[in-house]
Amino acid sequence: MWNSSAEFFAMGGYALYVWCSFGICALVLLLEPIAVRARHQSIVRRLQREVMAEQFDKKDGK
Repeated sequence: MWNSSAEFFAMGGYALYVWCSFGICALVLLLEPIAVRARHQSIVRRLQREVMAEQFDKKDGK
């Protein structure tokens, strides 16, 4: 299709759109697992605090 690597990277005049799309997609694919892990850790910490609070309330009530 392309006669040179420069033509390939130019993408027939659509290089800005094509490479920005690839870049944004790559960024999302990198950031999504990080965001999911952070959210998971936040939920686990909150649940641990709730369990500790319930245990404290049970001790205090006895």
